[in-house]
Amino acid sequence: EVQLQASGGGLVQAGGSLKLSCAASGFAFDDYSIGWFRQAPGKEREGVSCTSADGTTYYADSVKGRFTISRDNAKNTLYLQMNALKPEDTAVYSCAGGPKWVAGRDEYDYWGQGTEVTVSS
Repeated sequence: EVQLQASGGGLVQAGGSLKLSCAASGFAFDDYSIGWFRQAPGKEREGVSCTSADGTTYYADSVKGRFTISRDNAKNTLYLQMNALKPEDTAVYSCAGGPKWVAGRDEYDYWGQGTEVTVSS
């Protein structure tokens, strides 16, 4: 059974940092593309940052220079370091994965439950 469990969300002031983690199981993590998506209230889900098995990365323009994606294949875990957070980063962040590289498109095969990030001004 494929499982993706995001954690690390919380309440932070604007300008602060958070690090999200996504623990994966049930598939060949190191062979898969995997990434972070977010959905704010009343808005569509958007790709935040994704990484392929060979290290190709995607970042949404709105997070470039502030967020960093990384993966630890030995631990089957994906991370998202978020710095210089802004109120507009407030959303539920979820991780997703699949065998194909689809960059930030929400076409991954597997999706996990999200973790809530709230950035106060």
